[in-house]
Amino acid sequence: MSIDSTWLRCPNCFHDLEPVTDRVLGCAVGHRFDLAKHGSVTLLPPKAPRTVGDDRQMLEARSQLLDSGAYAPIVDALAASVRGSTQLGVPGAPPPHLPSPGDVPGDRLGLRIADLGCGTGYYARRLSASVDGDSVLLADRSPTAVRMAMRGVPESTGVVLDLWRPLPIRDASADVAINVFAPRNPPEFARIVRTGGLLLVVVPSGDHFLELRRLGAALDVPEGKAELVTAQFTAEGFTAAGSTRVEYPLVTDARMRELLVDMGPAAHHRAAAVDADASGELSVTVSVDVVAFVRTAASNGSAPSR
Repeated sequence: MSIDSTWLRCPNCFHDLEPVTDRVLGCAVGHRFDLAKHGSVTLLPPKAPRTVGDDRQMLEARSQLLDSGAYAPIVDALAASVRGSTQLGVPGAPPPHLPSPGDVPGDRLGLRIADLGCGTGYYARRLSASVDGDSVLLADRSPTAVRMAMRGVPESTGVVLDLWRPLPIRDASADVAINVFAPRNPPEFARIVRTGGLLLVVVPSGDHFLELRRLGAALDVPEGKAELVTAQFTAEGFTAAGSTRVEYPLVTDARMRELLVDMGPAAHHRAAAVDADASGELSVTVSVDVVAFVRTAASNGSAPSR
């Protein structure tokens, strides 16, 4: 069991955290944080809201669905964005540690990858394996999610935190950060991604789960979400580096539709999803935007977003 403290800072005073013992992290001011049995650390600020993030039912449904390969094209797009990051047309020299145009799959990139809102850890696990991440940070509000994610990413650093607050993550500590269907905190993401580093944000498009929404079995998605995300992050010192639409039909049976609904915030709509053509299959549109940003300038410190 190990934890890479070079990712972490104190949530109380923001000094760097270092190992005090093999089970305790501490800062120069004297704040101490015990590691959980499985190796994660909880770094919540004082008076943090008593929320726990995604519950076990949502996470188990998500794990079953993701492990089926239903969202594999999304993680493939994330990996392609990382490997193609020097070809995105961003002014300036290619950032250190990121791949060059001559790299091929299997080359070692040695990246520090932060998954901000990691959930089950599926995307971090697949991305790290694809680009050979050197150090992986798994961050989520849910202790259950962090524990589950760490099981799938050996030698990862798991931290329970509040994405809406100042993050207990050191400045400029990430080469690549991903944020997949999770709360966004633009000024804090700008602080922790190093200059020249890459941020990938995945948001649903207006056509995502269209068939389930028509049945009242999924929540509506606001139009223009990718454009809103772009405006939020370019205001914080990121340069927009392209957006990729990942869209495909997913053939579902009643059980897969149940998982699709249970893994998100619309679980109370499960009956409509399962009953939809329950005797047969239903093609459901998966449609998301993978929005890429390169960190280029100082942020202006505005508020978190969702």
